Amino acid sequence: MKTKYIIIAALAAMALANTSCEKVSPQGVLMAGTAVEDRVQMSNLYYKEHLFEMKFNYDLMNKHDEYTFLVGGDSHVTTDPGRMDEMFAIGLEGDDLFYAHLGDIADTKAEYYIVLDSLLDEAKKRYVVENYVQNEYGRWVHKTHPEDIIGSTYEEIKFPFFPVVGNHDLTHNGWALWSNIFGSSFYTFDVMIDDGSEGGEPIYDHFIFLDTASGTLGKTQIDLIEDGVLDGWYKYRHTFVFSHTNLFRPSSMQFASTFSREETFFLLQQFDEWFTTAVFCGHVHAWDDRVYNDVTYLTLDSMSERNSPEPGDYLVRVHVKKDGDWSWEKVHMDYVSPKKK
Repeated sequence: MKTKYIIIAALAAMALANTSCEKVSPQGVLMAGTAVEDRVQMSNLYYKEHLFEMKFNYDLMNKHDEYTFLVGGDSHVTTDPGRMDEMFAIGLEGDDLFYAHLGDIADTKAEYYIVLDSLLDEAKKRYVVENYVQNEYGRWVHKTHPEDIIGSTYEEIKFPFFPVVGNHDLTHNGWALWSNIFGSSFYTFDVMIDDGSEGGEPIYDHFIFLDTASGTLGKTQIDLIEDGVLDGWYKYRHTFVFSHTNLFRPSSMQFASTFSREETFFLLQQFDEWFTTAVFCGHVHAWDDRVYNDVTYLTLDSMSERNSPEPGDYLVRVHVKKDGDWSWEKVHMDYVSPKKK
């Protein structure tokens, strides 16, 4: 544990050297601090190398007739990670299959990432205790699917937290910090619905996480999308997409960068080709929901206590039913920081 924090601190020192450390800067508001081309190329190499690791050792790979997942965003973790901790607690209590985060998870400062990394470690401990049990050989097996995840060590169990990268994650060259914890800024995975054991083809739900932190996909990511890197290989019932940058502004007065018109049209067409069910976005710190071309677009408000100091409905829980129906609901958060004496 101590070694990991030393690595994070060292990366922070390199990332923040000769830069300003304000919590909000024009760069942080309008754009990311690293080029999307560099991030996507690095992420693609990481994704290829760790493809097996990213797709397996998750409960996601077991058969799930029905499930829920939890979505939050723009947590802007600092030294008080109470809202993020509450999100994990809500997900654990609600038995959500996984947790998705829509970017701007923390502002670029070494101590914030140390706090975040420690929080993720504690959340995994609670998750493992709730969902796994040690067998007579001291190996961890899943309580519900012991036959599918056999002989796992604690380190092999993956905590099902899936973030996209946001512009504030990358200010002051923070990519070194973010990628040290999460690895890839874009990726995809599937949830098994039908294993085909009764004579049909296997059926999955598909989840796509895009790198939109710079307000653009960039040429490399567009090329990878057009090459089908994120398309998958199975028959999909639903496809859900996650992006930091929003496609639609809640109002014309919202001050937040969005995609260029050309990229917006490209994404709208791509969502149609993916037969997308819903797209989840953050960034703008304002709630918006709409349906366009049979795709649901949900833009979430910031769950950060600094941006949203009062308790409120800052999370979304998605319900996916056995018959293929799906629905979503807002989820309330109660955490407020203890008052300083």
